[in-house]
Amino acid sequence: MAKLSISFSQSKMIMSTIVAYILILSVVPFSEAVLSAHYYDQTCPQAENIIYQTVRNASIYDPKVPARLLRMFFHDCFIRGCDASLLLDSTTGNKAEKDGPPNISVRSFYVIDDAKTKLEKACPHTVSCADVIAIAARDVVAMSQGPWWNVLKGRKDGRVSLANETINLPSPFSNTSTLIKSFAKRGLGVKDLVALSGGHTLGFSHCSSFSARLHNFSTENFSDPSINSEFAMNLKKKCPIHNKDHNAGEFLDSTSSTFDNDYYKRITMGKGVFGSDQALYGDQRTRSIVDSFAKDRNLFFSEFAISMVKLGNVGVIENGEIRVKCSIVN
Repeated sequence: MAKLSISFSQSKMIMSTIVAYILILSVVPFSEAVLSAHYYDQTCPQAENIIYQTVRNASIYDPKVPARLLRMFFHDCFIRGCDASLLLDSTTGNKAEKDGPPNISVRSFYVIDDAKTKLEKACPHTVSCADVIAIAARDVVAMSQGPWWNVLKGRKDGRVSLANETINLPSPFSNTSTLIKSFAKRGLGVKDLVALSGGHTLGFSHCSSFSARLHNFSTENFSDPSINSEFAMNLKKKCPIHNKDHNAGEFLDSTSSTFDNDYYKRITMGKGVFGSDQALYGDQRTRSIVDSFAKDRNLFFSEFAISMVKLGNVGVIENGEIRVKCSIVN
C-alpha cells in the first residue's frame, strides 16, 4: 500500500477545492432519511477516527483491504440501498446477500466488525454498520492517494438480506445500455456510472470474470476485438483456456494499490479487463467522459467524490436499527 502514514486529522485537511463543495449537510434525493456530515458530532465525536485507525491498520497488514472495502460499499448500496444488508449472515431458512453468487468473493468483513466492536465500547448503540461501511470506503480511497470527501451520516441498518436479490448487481459482462439502466434505477446518471467504474483502479479480478473475452469470439485469435491484441496475449498466458489455477487473474489497472486515473487511460488503449469496462469506451454516451477522466485526474477525483456521496444516499432507510453486531439483527 502506498502512503498509509497520514493521520486522521491530516486526512481531513487534505480535502482540496475539488471536493470542498461536498460539505452538504442535508440529504440528496432518493433517500427516506435526512443525513448530515455532523451526525455524530455530539453523540460519538471519535467515530470517524476509530474507523480510520481500524481501516488503516488493516490495510497495512493486508494491502487487499482497500479494494475489498470499496467494493463492499458498492455491493451493499446496489441491492437494498446503503443499509448494511450485505453484512448479515445467512440463517436457517434464509440465504443472505453475502452468500449470493456475486458476493462470494467479497472479503474483509472482519475490518468492519473490528471497527464496530470498538465503536460499541466507545459509543454504545450509536453508530450504524451502514455508516461504518460508508466511512471506511471513503477512508480507503483517501489512504490510496485518492480524494477525500465529507461522508453524510445517519443511516440505519436494515433487517432484510436476500441472496437472490444479488442478481441485480452490475456484472463484468454487462454492456453499457444495461449498466446505464441499472444505475438509473438507483437515481444515478451516466456520469456517475463512468466515475464510479473508476473504483476499479483499486483491485484484482480472477480469470472467471473476464476469460470469456479471451477465448469465445469468432475472431482470428478468438478474443474480443475490443481488446488490445498484445494485452489479450498477456491475459491468455495468465488465464489459459483450461485454467486450473483458481487464484490466477489480473490487476484492473497497472497501479492497483494507488487510486488514480490509470484505469481510464488503459481503457482508451483497449486494455480494460472487464467487458463492462471496455464497453464504456465503445459507447458514444460514455466515451467522451472516459476521455476526460483519462486526461484530467483532478476532474475524475472531483466527479468520483460527488458520485460516491450520491451512491451513499441510495435507498437510505428511516425505520431501520443500529445493529450491535453487524452480522446479525438485534
